[in-house]
Amino acid sequence: MLTFNDRNVAFLTAGRAPTGSGYGAGVTRVLTPELVTPEFREFWTERRIGTLVTLRPDGSPHVVPVGVTLDVEAGLARVICSGRSQKVRNVEAMGVAVVSQVDGRRWSTLEGKAVVRRDADSVAEAVRRYGVRYREPRVNSERVVLEITVQRVLGLV
Repeated sequence: MLTFNDRNVAFLTAGRAPTGSGYGAGVTRVLTPELVTPEFREFWTERRIGTLVTLRPDGSPHVVPVGVTLDVEAGLARVICSGRSQKVRNVEAMGVAVVSQVDGRRWSTLEGKAVVRRDADSVAEAVRRYGVRYREPRVNSERVVLEITVQRVLGLV
């Protein structure tokens, strides 16, 4: 089961990323805007479908394809979805989520604590960002946004 505690976060925050593209080959880091490379930002803005992993109450993974946006400066990954979806129930029960993308040899995974936002401003901002990266989503009166506070970054970008 994924768990995030203050000791892990403090440990991950301590180091600086190595030079090179992204955060380096398979290096685990927190999302620190001043260390993010242009290649990493581009990878998370190119049109690409990702996967979202949430945990069911029994601890088993629920994996689905999603459109995901990343706000590096805020340290947030966002996924818009219906408020009645399984992923929403999982986030409400377990409070963690992981999003990943892969493109050939390039890949990136973002892990963190997750919450469900239902307020109009949060949903509108997530829809706006989704529209920039993908296209304007269809109207959904039950739409919510899953916000993942990125605590761990892995990948080769």
